[in-house]
Amino acid sequence: MDMPISPAVHSRVTCSNCLLRNLCLPPGLSHRELECAEHLVSTRLRIRRGASLYRSGDAFKSLYAVWLGSLKSTTSSDDAREQVTGFHMTGDMVGFDGLGAGSHTSDVVALEDTEVCVFPYQRLEEVTSAVPALRQHLHRLMSRDIVRQQRLMLMLGGMHAHERLAGFLVDLADRFEARGYSGREFILRMTRAEIGSFLGLTLETVSRVMSQFLRDGLIDLRNVKQIRLADPGRLRRIAAGTDVAKTQGLGRAPDAHLRVLRPARTVAAARPEMAAEFA
Repeated sequence: MDMPISPAVHSRVTCSNCLLRNLCLPPGLSHRELECAEHLVSTRLRIRRGASLYRSGDAFKSLYAVWLGSLKSTTSSDDAREQVTGFHMTGDMVGFDGLGAGSHTSDVVALEDTEVCVFPYQRLEEVTSAVPALRQHLHRLMSRDIVRQQRLMLMLGGMHAHERLAGFLVDLADRFEARGYSGREFILRMTRAEIGSFLGLTLETVSRVMSQFLRDGLIDLRNVKQIRLADPGRLRRIAAGTDVAKTQGLGRAPDAHLRVLRPARTVAAARPEMAAEFA
């Protein structure tokens, strides 16, 4: 059973003085527009590790901005097989999967103790009517989410195991760096099994390729979770398919280890309908 979601108890932090404002809101808002945006956030919720922010089938009511911590999105196939479809970190907006049908199509679960700002959709519609820049910003956020899903489909469809993992690591590095954190050293909040589910690989393949990266000097592991990209340039080339790994074990994995998980009703399924919601 999920642990309860409880409101975070602390003094109110407004959008105008939030350090993450430029991730959630468009830059260059006028004083009047920023005043309108101040009324977007109704509350901030704290979700304990392992608890869900929402589940598939829940009614869509709000969008959520990750203020602190990290989350994962999962979907289930018709045979009840679960697949991780995304990882969300500080500054990311989640909840777009509910826009199309009015109910969420994925489960979103906290990978660690996490806090999210709640943007009630009805209030969001009112403010975006008065602030066109905010409407455009939400479209950009949705577009970015679509691109991320397309990259996932590309990885699941044609990339070798080492290319998938290298791409995953450099994408995380870029996202951390964009938020002002180190793009060379960070903590993996997700398990290797969750990474494998996201990349369409078995746990054994993720562990094998990670060990090979370590032996080749591409990464350093400080502990099970903390990782340093020792050679990010080569990782990028591997991810792009322009660096042929010559060490044994980094070629295409056998089918048994490169099991591609069928992306049963992924978040992308609702994407074509989203733009109309803000038209």
